[in-house]
Amino acid sequence: YIPLTLKKRLVKIEQGTDLAERDVLDIPTIYFDLDKSFIRKDAAFELEKVLAVMNQYPKMKIDVRSHTDSRQTKEYNQRLSERRAKSTIAWLVRNGISPDRITGRGYGETQLVNRCADGVKCSEAEHQMNRRSQFIVVEF
Repeated sequence: YIPLTLKKRLVKIEQGTDLAERDVLDIPTIYFDLDKSFIRKDAAFELEKVLAVMNQYPKMKIDVRSHTDSRQTKEYNQRLSERRAKSTIAWLVRNGISPDRITGRGYGETQLVNRCADGVKCSEAEHQMNRRSQFIVVEF
């Protein structure tokens, strides 16, 4: 077994806060494999933290914003990001969060976090940074 120690700290959460930001829940962004929309084991571990916060604050509503890297066509990536948002929402709902507390959509490759746009040579690790879901507080 691995002992787990969690630190208690006060964090300001308001409308527009991204729960996955380092200074909020101190969790990594939820990442996806290339061309996949399923929730990975490491992502599920991190989603447990989002789940815990939503359970602690039953009036909190979030918007799941899912993204892709720039490989494939813009149209394909838009559809893939939509599947990622749905997969992320479904995981939270399966684990007890009411569907009326979660909205979401895919943004495809329109909000890259680095220089890895079409035609730019990037490492797999750089592309991975773009394949993510964010958790934006819309009501608290």
